[in-house]
Amino acid sequence: MWSGPRNLSTALMYAFANRGDFAAVDEPFYAAYLAATGLDHPMRAEILAVQPQDPDVVVSRLLGAVPDGKAHFYQKHMTQHMVPGFPRGWMRDVVNVFLIRHPARVIASYSAKRENPTLDDIGFWQQTDLFDHVRRMQGKAVVIDSNDIRANPDGMLRRLCDEIGLAFDPAMLRWSAGGQECDGVWAPHWYGAVWKSMGFAGLEGPLPEVPEHLRHVLDAALPHYQRLAERRLRLD
Repeated sequence: MWSGPRNLSTALMYAFANRGDFAAVDEPFYAAYLAATGLDHPMRAEILAVQPQDPDVVVSRLLGAVPDGKAHFYQKHMTQHMVPGFPRGWMRDVVNVFLIRHPARVIASYSAKRENPTLDDIGFWQQTDLFDHVRRMQGKAVVIDSNDIRANPDGMLRRLCDEIGLAFDPAMLRWSAGGQECDGVWAPHWYGAVWKSMGFAGLEGPLPEVPEHLRHVLDAALPHYQRLAERRLRLD
């Protein structure tokens, strides 16, 4: 599952991790990304300490035995983590889904946790780049919009499962409140809202007003979102 930050990605990971036939991993390239870029993110030292910093080691784990002997392996990935030079050939051997959210909502949510996000921080151009890469390798790529999931969790998750060849499991719609076993070490900083949840929240209100100093980020991200939104899964 490929998304940018602040994009319903953790809730969707919880939904799949709550199935009895799935293991889940949270942003496995995060430490490799921080090591490669030198970026100073919240809890940087803790992340570098607990995850492999070599992207090739990450790939070997992603394509290795599924943890806990489960049938399926849900991998929550951030598109911005796939910096130039990181291996991509392994993506041919997995099912790739792209989770999108309107950039105005992403920017508003991200800037509340980390000031002044850049276009590189929020992953939109990287998402379309990876989408094109997957389409070249596999002939298709699946897109699902977080807003559509919020509007109809049961319907959209059934639609997604059907698209990728899975039986739907109602356990995907509810999980226990609080942190989950699959959480990354950074969860205490980022996951406060989803820890209070026990399922998908309802529809959001009107698009937030993006501050003037971040309008250029919105303007640059919007065409990438719109391009993938045209290809998203629909119920009708």
